[in-house]
Amino acid sequence: MVVAVSRWQGGSVAAIVVVRVGMGKKRLVIEAAKNLIQEAIFNKFDPKSISSSPTSPICIADLGCSTGPNTFIAIQYITEAIQIQYQSHNLPTPEFQVFFNDQISNDFNTLFQKLPPNRDYFASGVPGSFHGRLFPRQSLHLVHSSASLHWMSKLPKEITDRNCGAWNKGRIHYVCAPREVVEAYERQYRRELEGFLKARGEEIVGNGLMALQIAAAHDVIDEDEEMHPGKDIEMLGSCLIDMAKLGVVSEEKVDSFNVPMYFPKLKDVKEMLESNEDFTMEQMEALAKDDTSKSSFDLDVEMHVSHLRAAFEGLIEKHFGEAILDQLFDRYTEKVMQFPEMKNFHNRKLVGLFVLLKRK
Repeated sequence: MVVAVSRWQGGSVAAIVVVRVGMGKKRLVIEAAKNLIQEAIFNKFDPKSISSSPTSPICIADLGCSTGPNTFIAIQYITEAIQIQYQSHNLPTPEFQVFFNDQISNDFNTLFQKLPPNRDYFASGVPGSFHGRLFPRQSLHLVHSSASLHWMSKLPKEITDRNCGAWNKGRIHYVCAPREVVEAYERQYRRELEGFLKARGEEIVGNGLMALQIAAAHDVIDEDEEMHPGKDIEMLGSCLIDMAKLGVVSEEKVDSFNVPMYFPKLKDVKEMLESNEDFTMEQMEALAKDDTSKSSFDLDVEMHVSHLRAAFEGLIEKHFGEAILDQLFDRYTEKVMQFPEMKNFHNRKLVGLFVLLKRK
């Protein structure tokens, strides 16, 4: 496994740092981001300006926490870095209050059962959408969110309106859809990212930090390109269409189902973050993955389908019911095996961005 960190300085790539490790994909990204976040805390987290008192607790929120264990790994290296920072300023080690946030449907019971027994923080669960306010004003010192912001809280209304040019009939996503559908998704994403930043701007203290890992698409990419990050969703939609033709599900059910996920282009993310009035963008770096392992295609497909099902089966089950799930993902697996280009999962034009924002 290889993780290449590309750093923007003045709009250009200034340096590449390559880290070779052998571990799972998600853990790989977490380990790559670990160094970036710790470096950000050492350089940008000033205990004397960020907290009203050296003995006040430091409040941290992880948004889109799921059920662990990745959220616990992230919180561990965040708290460790802050402890080192306090020690370097000859200040007593602070207490930590950590808020774990996700949608109300998240299994918080499982999350709490997995809490590390020797953790050095107090833990609370905060259910609700992070696209709006979750915490009191100026109550958070650091916010972290990893691979969650490409999910939208709701779909653009136009894509389910039969009388609108953006009606997304016969598809479940914007990939391979008409330009009107793509633009509707983009507008909705912009609204939601603006809402996310506005809410965090009210909740984070002055000089507080927000570390985000955002899934984005390359700037040069067509929405119908085979290597688009959302191509797997488009193929999943084609399986649903096949099932509708066989009468397994109704065509109307398929036409009314869309996946609320959008992969913004790199330049659009940069523009949206830089134009925000509440934060300054301190860092924006790309975590580019290059899988050099020699695992077989069959194993890759099996793992990929497993990850895809974990991500989408709840959404699909809610709309279509549980009965179709096995057949749907069996069909998806067959289609992937039929089209060799779809097996190149690691060549998707997907970029994991690390972004550090500082509250003005």
